[in-house]
Amino acid sequence: MNPDVINFAALDPTLLLLPLVAGLLVLATHVPLGQRVLARGIIFLDLAVAQIAVLGVIAAHTLGWDTQGWQTQLAAAIAAVGGAALLARCEQRWPDIQEALIGSAYIVAASLAVLLLAGNPHGGEQLGDLLTGQILWVDTSQIVQIAVLYAALIAFWWMMRARLGPLGFYLIFALAITASVQLVGVYLVFASLILPALAVRRQPPARGLWQGLMLGAAAYATGLGASALFDWPAGPVIVLALALIALLAGNMMKLAAG
Repeated sequence: MNPDVINFAALDPTLLLLPLVAGLLVLATHVPLGQRVLARGIIFLDLAVAQIAVLGVIAAHTLGWDTQGWQTQLAAAIAAVGGAALLARCEQRWPDIQEALIGSAYIVAASLAVLLLAGNPHGGEQLGDLLTGQILWVDTSQIVQIAVLYAALIAFWWMMRARLGPLGFYLIFALAITASVQLVGVYLVFASLILPALAVRRQPPARGLWQGLMLGAAAYATGLGASALFDWPAGPVIVLALALIALLAGNMMKLAAG
């Protein structure tokens, strides 16, 4: 590795603190949701709902609305909640083909998004930002807003968990995913949801939750550090860090269990 391309000055806590806090907030909701998704066998639900939320954002942008405005946030939330409600209904009616229906919803939403961006000269760049995220550019107001939303969702989920049916779970999931996609992008949403949960899947739920949170935090810190040092895109680097740490941790836990 050429030392000239390593920028140690970029390891500035004032630059990396907010992105790390954003990642920790995402993990706070996505690790427990990921455990539930794995238990229910609906692995690709988040990809489908995230893509439907992206479709809402792109539709709002096509209408000329401010990308960061409340109208766009509302459009994304309505799209995601509507998609989640439809998938919840599909699970009740056709549980044997639910994964196929989730995959179909994803590809249809992705295709519609591409069509909406077809006449936009900056469409490819916009789609890329929504997929890979812009975690390095989060600001304090975004952190505060998403922290309030996540706190409300987590509190409601834990209070109502015993009485929360499939529709309730899907709706909470949709709202969490909608906020996360606009904060860190589709790829990091999926990786944060699934990879820590996969690594700790053999652990008791409570222990697995804390282990998953710690693994995720280590991966976000490692990915952000590598991104800063080598000037790499933060989202993909964090995804790779999550995959590597989850793989190593999962194998270590398996060996420890005998």
